[in-house]
Amino acid sequence: MEQRLDSTRLPNGTTVAYATAGTGPPLLFIGGWLSHLELSWALPAERRLFEGLAQGRTVLRYDRPGCGLSDRAGAVRASLESELDNLDAVVTAAGLDRYDVMGSSLGVPIAIEWAARHATEVDHLVLYGGWARGVDIAPAPVREHVVGLVRSHWGLGADVLTDIFAPEASTGTRSALADYQRQASSAATAADLLTLCYRVDVTGSLATVRAPTLVVHREHDRAAPLDQARLVADGIPAATLRILPGRSHLPYVGDVDALLTVIRDFLGLPALRGTAAPHLTARQGQVAALVTRGLTNREIGVRLGIDERSAEGHIERIRIRLGVRSRAQIAAWWVATNS
Repeated sequence: MEQRLDSTRLPNGTTVAYATAGTGPPLLFIGGWLSHLELSWALPAERRLFEGLAQGRTVLRYDRPGCGLSDRAGAVRASLESELDNLDAVVTAAGLDRYDVMGSSLGVPIAIEWAARHATEVDHLVLYGGWARGVDIAPAPVREHVVGLVRSHWGLGADVLTDIFAPEASTGTRSALADYQRQASSAATAADLLTLCYRVDVTGSLATVRAPTLVVHREHDRAAPLDQARLVADGIPAATLRILPGRSHLPYVGDVDALLTVIRDFLGLPALRGTAAPHLTARQGQVAALVTRGLTNREIGVRLGIDERSAEGHIERIRIRLGVRSRAQIAAWWVATNS
């Protein structure tokens, strides 16, 4: 499955990148605090989630300003209203009028507020691993410590948050995720968005959500308390709460198939068809490993005893086989699958 990249602009001129994948009625995905459309598509675990959602839906994702492929400079201080402005620009650019919405982590309160304000547009609402009141996520000293760590030591902060978000991930996936977070945004942007996670409060909008809603939460989520899922499900009229086993906060770590089954059933989609993971030949694996080390085509050729054009051809075939566009994506895939 391929993803298609596009972009739009906010009224202040800031570029917002978005991507679509799959076919069928639109499903607007509102992700957590950080994202990178290209690197996430290269991570096998995350891509598995999006491809699972995109069998029967056209999944629309975006990078908020300051993150991923969107403008890094000129991003305004993150707030609930700025997040809604980003959504409005993407929905308008994509020409959506009726669609399903899925929010994950920080995307949950944003999705709740969006659905409350756009009741005639949202058909179904899926809320995974989120909250309605950020101050309840953790005690004040913990919140201050984590934000301060991210702001002052982004490398260490990314490692710590990866441990919290994905305790069930493989070593390779954890390594790739920590690097992915650092590439997705600057320390200042990450701290700003983490602060929004703790400050957002949409409890006053829960009762005004009219779309049929599925609230899904892993029982021992280490980043978002289960009590918040119960608060959300109790507050939205006729919402359904499904609690799944597991400790990971990220939706694509842990038992992803169980999560996809619950979501697809709620959306009226059939069971997933099996898909084979991409596999590289031995030579392609050698080339991918050298790409990950930062070698140029010429250096790869010298190392493997082939000419530069042959190295370039191997890289192009790797891109096609993995369904990615850049060397950074090849590196992210290699780290996640070979560490």
